[in-house]
Amino acid sequence: MPSSFEGLEDNPVRDLPLRDLAGFVHRWVDADGVRLHAVEGGRIDGPAVVLLAGFPQTWWAWRKVMPSLAERFHVIAIDLPGQGHSERPERGYDTHTVAAYVHAAVRALGVSDYWLAAHDVGAWVAFSLALDFEDRLHGVALLDAGIPGITLPEAIPTDPARAWKTWHFAFHLVPELPETLLAGREREYVGWFLRMKALSPDAFDDAEVDHYAAAVAQDGGLRACLAYYRDAAESARANHEALERRRLTVPVLGISSSHGSIPDMAASISPWAENVTGVIVPDAGHFIPDEQPEAVAAALTAFIRDGA
Repeated sequence: MPSSFEGLEDNPVRDLPLRDLAGFVHRWVDADGVRLHAVEGGRIDGPAVVLLAGFPQTWWAWRKVMPSLAERFHVIAIDLPGQGHSERPERGYDTHTVAAYVHAAVRALGVSDYWLAAHDVGAWVAFSLALDFEDRLHGVALLDAGIPGITLPEAIPTDPARAWKTWHFAFHLVPELPETLLAGREREYVGWFLRMKALSPDAFDDAEVDHYAAAVAQDGGLRACLAYYRDAAESARANHEALERRRLTVPVLGISSSHGSIPDMAASISPWAENVTGVIVPDAGHFIPDEQPEAVAAALTAFIRDGA
């Protein structure tokens, strides 16, 4: 692999420290006018696997999974627009718009077809990407995600035992109030999600909370995080418009966890797709790649091997 930084001068978020992962390279590409950050490594001659993270994380969420995948695959973890070291555009956070940016970034990296694995908001984007660019995908794995219009419940529960898992969907939609309450308190907010939604409160150390909170606090980061939720109705509308024409035919793997937000991703996705299989990872909460990276790497490897 080349040096650990390529196109560093194109980094749009220079005040946020970069984290290195042995054997991987930081790159920035022009994705149809938006600069996206990618971390690339593994076997360049192997099948390509693209990884997307969700709220409130960055590509770093996949750091424990990437080395295992790199033994067999060409691995590319991408920061979504507004996330990590990617550009934070003013608008365009519905998942079909973002999916087009992600696909453009993959093409800019010289990859024409690939496998896709995504968690949380990353899975929102991945589902829309599969609808729009299915002919370029070999398969898509979706990890514990309340995808708007697809796996997200129609109503937020009022039972406190369940409401804490999805309450923020409504809060993030309120104009201006989240910004007022959260500016300067990003660490407390991000830390609550990481520690409450993981099965073990020790799943994330202070340095990891600091990293993700700093990414959200960087100029435009909080606005971008909220924008995915504020554009969720448009994302759901566009998903259903596409699904009126056809169901997904690309293989889909739903990965749930024993203590996650969506009990059975495969069952939730199956009405919309022809070929769905499922895995439930034990001893994990919402943040499955952080909590059980070996199980996630094994599930993705088997999915790709069986599909190939």
